[in-house]
Amino acid sequence: MSSIIPLPVMYELYEGTFLFSPETIIQTNEKCFDLINYLNEFLMILLGYRLEIGVSKVFQNVIKLELETSLSLPSIEGYSLNIASKEISIQSSTPQGIFYGIQSLLQLILSSQNEKRIEIPRLSIEDYPRFLWRGFMLDVSRHYQPIKTIKKLLEIMAFLKMNRFHWHLNDDQGWRIEIKEYPKLATIGSKRKDTQIGGFLSKKYRGISHEGFYTAGEVNEIIQYAKQRYIQVIPEVEIPGHCSAVIASYPEVSCTGNQIEVKTKSGIYKDIYCPGKEQTFQFLEKILMELIDLFPSNFIHIGGDETPKDRWKNCSNCQARIKEEGLKDEKDLYFYFVDRIINFLKSKGKTNIGWNQILNMALDNSTIIQWWLGRKRELHKSVKQGRKVVISKMSHSYLDYNYLLFPMHRFYKFEPIPKKIDQKYHQNVLGVEAALWTEWVPNIERLGWQAFPRLFATAEVGWTQRDRKNYNNFKERLPNLLEYLKILDMPFAKLEEVDPKYFKRIIQFYKWFKWPSE
Repeated sequence: MSSIIPLPVMYELYEGTFLFSPETIIQTNEKCFDLINYLNEFLMILLGYRLEIGVSKVFQNVIKLELETSLSLPSIEGYSLNIASKEISIQSSTPQGIFYGIQSLLQLILSSQNEKRIEIPRLSIEDYPRFLWRGFMLDVSRHYQPIKTIKKLLEIMAFLKMNRFHWHLNDDQGWRIEIKEYPKLATIGSKRKDTQIGGFLSKKYRGISHEGFYTAGEVNEIIQYAKQRYIQVIPEVEIPGHCSAVIASYPEVSCTGNQIEVKTKSGIYKDIYCPGKEQTFQFLEKILMELIDLFPSNFIHIGGDETPKDRWKNCSNCQARIKEEGLKDEKDLYFYFVDRIINFLKSKGKTNIGWNQILNMALDNSTIIQWWLGRKRELHKSVKQGRKVVISKMSHSYLDYNYLLFPMHRFYKFEPIPKKIDQKYHQNVLGVEAALWTEWVPNIERLGWQAFPRLFATAEVGWTQRDRKNYNNFKERLPNLLEYLKILDMPFAKLEEVDPKYFKRIIQFYKWFKWPSE
């Protein structure tokens, strides 16, 4: 089988080839001209030439992009790809489906190159995704990543037919987006004096400051770049915890009002937003309104994980809020806080997403739960109640751990739908999302090593039907496509590193807090 990742639903190989050359012509209608431009830009990078566009004339060596409304596939992202000796046809009922058909064709071209000519095998593909949500999360708070790097990541996501870019924009170690209403978030919150290195327990620091934020113009540039690749950009701002960078900029929204600094060390910190002050909600609503105006996404991620409530216990404002609202304790106050933000965003037409710590009986049922850690029983119950979930199980989806802890085969063999869940509830599992937290990812070299090729495995988990998956076959298809990362100048781990022997992994288990040196 030729190298295509994710593996298609149906794939039939025939005798013979299609000779791809600079004389090959592209034909389509005006609705697909943007897709032709995308294809030609890719070919220019890959092969050094573009293809001419033909209109009505009959050609003998042609690629046809055809919007076919009568094409019946289970998903609007589906496509058919047929390669004959004189013609390549990509059909779909939507431009997005044709775009994904183009990705499969480009992968075939990439894996069919030799020194003299490109001969693509004759074949027939019918393909569509298993899951609606095929995501990648990048934390830019711990380490700011330049626009150039983010664009490379979006290119690779498109190449792998992934469609959700989750942008983690703030945490204790930095705020990374311009907010015009609150300029100190950029001038103060985006800067920290130093950075811990060597793992959570380390006392070592890099010895230099770190800073960076994205202007509204740069954010829009990323959004448009992603849109051209059928990727939705989903912003995340952490509420109510992981907000030290915000409090360093505007201490009045904390319980104590004390001045603190942007954190230089990883961890969970006690200074968080104060839900006892009405000013806090006004502050957050103005920030969220700027995000709503900037991001066209239907979704806003509000975080919600790892929220210590120590400050609330000793805060007169918080205790007054508990009494006024008839709440039992600080745990109830947390849900009050989260629910109020969710209701605000819902009133603005946005669907909320949060880490599974926000889950409570009164949670608005439209809220999507991103499941990363917790009891299976709660996950099962949520799915059966009709809640929509995105699965980011830490042990099978977190890219920040090294390969000794989480080897590639663990990512590939992961099954997002929980066991013992009836078929009728499967639709409530929207899909999968790999997450890259960047405490120990200071540059593109480390980023590439952590993410690739494991993200290829997650892409196949999200797209390919369960009964079609085969890890040995995946590993055979992978090497040719890693050439694309070389073209983009994106680093990646060597294949001999990605599945270390079992005894090495056991040793590493006892070194849980130790990461590879930079």
